[in-house]
Amino acid sequence: MFNRLADFVVSELLGLQADTSVAESLHFFIMDITKIFFMLILVIYLMGLFRSFVSAEKVRNYVQGRAEWVARSLAILLGAVTPFCSCSSVPLFIGFVEAGIPLGVTFSFLIASPMINEIAVVMLFGIVGWKITVLYIFSGMVVAFVGGIIIQKFKPERWVEDYVWKIRMGEAQTLEQDNSLQARHRYALTEVKTIVGRIWKWVILGVGAGALFHGYFPQEWASNLGDANSFLAVPLAVIMGVPLYSNAVGVIPLAEAMLLKGVAIGTTLAFMMSIAAISVPELIILRKVIKWQALALFTGIVTISIILVGWFLNSIL
Repeated sequence: MFNRLADFVVSELLGLQADTSVAESLHFFIMDITKIFFMLILVIYLMGLFRSFVSAEKVRNYVQGRAEWVARSLAILLGAVTPFCSCSSVPLFIGFVEAGIPLGVTFSFLIASPMINEIAVVMLFGIVGWKITVLYIFSGMVVAFVGGIIIQKFKPERWVEDYVWKIRMGEAQTLEQDNSLQARHRYALTEVKTIVGRIWKWVILGVGAGALFHGYFPQEWASNLGDANSFLAVPLAVIMGVPLYSNAVGVIPLAEAMLLKGVAIGTTLAFMMSIAAISVPELIILRKVIKWQALALFTGIVTISIILVGWFLNSIL
């Protein structure tokens, strides 16, 4: 429905031709900004209702009561079946943090969700076959699993913005006096207003940056990696992928073109992963939830992991 809305505004209201950079950027901005705000409002409201019935402590104890690999695997599985781009995963990331789920597990979800989804898997299978598709899925899960473990070792909870913890600390007092359905509804709405009110400017800035990259980034630059199948091709592909903003589905046609140009499989998949799992718009939005230290840690670990996966795939294929 967001895509249809963007089509209507760009084509019908503004009368822009679909194949121009301006139209592509504007279409992307309208579609993504409406989708992300819709998800932010819906997810934060539902998480608010959920926490009004089940306290953050209960959720945290439920997760912590299980083996860590089980909780992390469940987070990665949830990420794999939710077809979100990196920015669209942020609302659920915020919800997980608000619910008291360990940040290492939450980061595993944040990595897995944009990288792996059922639509991308089907499209990739049709283009490159089942072997490379399985390698891509397995690589994405490994990056999400190992990345989450490493991030957890740094105790990133200390780098969550203070207002997130204050919201959670205040919930018990709010509901102790009145636990009616109306009070729970008011509490959920308050959470929506508080969180969206703090990050809406960053969402617009992030999606705006992504829209500019989407409309004006020359795709030939990525295709030129076919002439650079050296040791440095994988890091170069990852660096080129970070400024772009798309989900795994949107980047598959570009990946197909790269493969046809002779770019190595590991380089191509690393390029896909960097676009899906790390993006400038996502980092801009996340900055309002976590501090620079956690942001740098997340970016560094995921980047290094993707480069290592690319090198490994190039060495065996």
